[in-house]
Amino acid sequence: MTKKSPNPIDKHVGSRVRMRRMMIGMSQEKLGENLGITFQQIQKYEKGTNRIGASRLQNISNVLGVPVAFFFEGAPNVSGTATGFAEDASPAYVSDFLATTEGLALTRAFLKISDSKVRRRIVDLVEALAEEAPAN
Repeated sequence: MTKKSPNPIDKHVGSRVRMRRMMIGMSQEKLGENLGITFQQIQKYEKGTNRIGASRLQNISNVLGVPVAFFFEGAPNVSGTATGFAEDASPAYVSDFLATTEGLALTRAFLKISDSKVRRRIVDLVEALAEEAPAN
């Protein structure tokens, strides 16, 4: 028997929960405590292995201080249906990057730099390093 892989939407919502939790500096234990569940359950939600129910997602949004829609921003369109005239969502790699510890730390530090010339030089440096990096 093969193990079923998480639904892409569940993984996305979970990664957005993790990203927001990390943005406000809240531990999995603290979030679980606020919701009356274990940190292990929070881990499962964040990995997308357990689906978050509607009422639980509403509670999470209240604890994390964001609207429920926040968790679906940039979600993959797995149904294949057109989105009409809606604005394109940010690429998934942006959400994936911000959901990492390094991405969040880099973003926080970068935003503290007030000199636009210094920020531009940092971007130039990172782009130069990326060009030199061996392809995986």
